[in-house]
Amino acid sequence: MKTILSEKQLALVVKRLSHQIHENHLHLKDTVIIGIQPRGVNLSNRIVNELKLLSAPDSIKYGKLDITFYRDDVRNELHVANKTDIPFSIENKNVIIIDDVLYKGRTIRAALDALLDFGRPAKVELCVLIDRRFSREFPIQGDYVGQSIDTIFSQKVKVCWKEKDSRECVELLDN
Repeated sequence: MKTILSEKQLALVVKRLSHQIHENHLHLKDTVIIGIQPRGVNLSNRIVNELKLLSAPDSIKYGKLDITFYRDDVRNELHVANKTDIPFSIENKNVIIIDDVLYKGRTIRAALDALLDFGRPAKVELCVLIDRRFSREFPIQGDYVGQSIDTIFSQKVKVCWKEKDSRECVELLDN
């Protein structure tokens, strides 16, 4: 096991990602934030909290998206869906999808399919905490990336959050 980001580094990365989003979407007028259930929501909650410190809190439109039934790579198992909560239209909005780890791109592809049920966005951007480069199955890349790492197929990236794991860090595990 190798620590990629300590608790302090993780907090700094979240702050940096929030500032980058704010810089590109200064007033957040036509921008919506969508966290992918379940793991991306921990990151998106933190980013939204940081954005509330940088701009008018009531200007932030924040939703959570479950992609369970849009995935194409886990059909042989029974899955319990999380809650989708998008109480606004994304029609002609700038959508920022937030997830914890970008690996093969399948989760983001499923999220793009699911988003179309809520309207046709003007633009979609991707914010990820960790980008596992060189392992994509789809031509997807992050617009806002916390850290890019090189991994091999047998390794796993684990993002730990206080709410679930009683500690905050990002680790690289060898299987």
